[in-house]
Formats: sequence, C-alpha cells, structure tokens
Amino acid sequence: MKIREGVGTEGGSWFDENIHMKIGNGVKTFFWSDCSVGAIPLREKFRRLFDLSVFKDLTVVEMYSLGWGEGGDAWGWRLCLLAWEEDLVMECRSLLSNVTLQDFLTDASQWRPNVVDSYTMHGVYQLLMR
Repeated sequence: MKIREGVGTEGGSWFDENIHMKIGNGVKTFFWSDCSVGAIPLREKFRRLFDLSVFKDLTVVEMYSLGWGEGGDAWGWRLCLLAWEEDLVMECRSLLSNVTLQDFLTDASQWRPNVVDSYTMHGVYQLLMR
C-alpha cells in the first residue's frame, strides 16, 4: 500500500504504471485517476481538463450518470474553456464513446505485465530487476 501511495517511488511510480482498472459497472473506478482508455489514466492524458474539472473525485458510473456526451453535466469546469481546451473535451468524449458499463460485472485491477497469470510476487520481482 505504501508503494501505491507513492512512498519509495522516487524513480517513478512502477506500481501505478503496471496496474490497470478493468471497468465493469464503473462503481469502484475513479474517472480521472483510475479510468484509462489506452495506457494512461485520463488525468494524465488530459491533464488540463483534470485541473479545470470540478468533479475530480467521481467514479466512472457517477460521471456516466451525469452524462459525458456532448452537453452532459459531467463536464463541470472552474473556468470557461478556451478553444483548444474544448478540442480536448471532444477528444476525451470520443475516447469515452467506446466505454460500455456492464451492470453485472464489478471493476477489477489488472496487472499489465502478465494479464494471463495475473499479479504474482515473482512477476513483480522480475519487473523490478529489469
């Protein structure tokens, strides 16, 4: 847990870089920090939007419920957006169009280096020794 919180990660956050949230119903996955449509969380891919958002701590299902489509209430901003920031919102919405929530599946953490065998201490050791 200390590693997940950033303790001892001066050389980079190896744990966060190797854990991916697999979205099911979106209840346990935080929209900005856990949700990734690609290799990195939305808060990193769209850092400016995260900084401007008034909804930094909502889950995926909460953002979805507010509406993340065009004109949706999920897009609450501290300031009026500039044209280039509006373009970022359109890009983010486009990526989210591929996200489908599944009521019968819970969200789960997935270990990137070995999705077949999942997380093992041996796998972590091999990763750290690279």
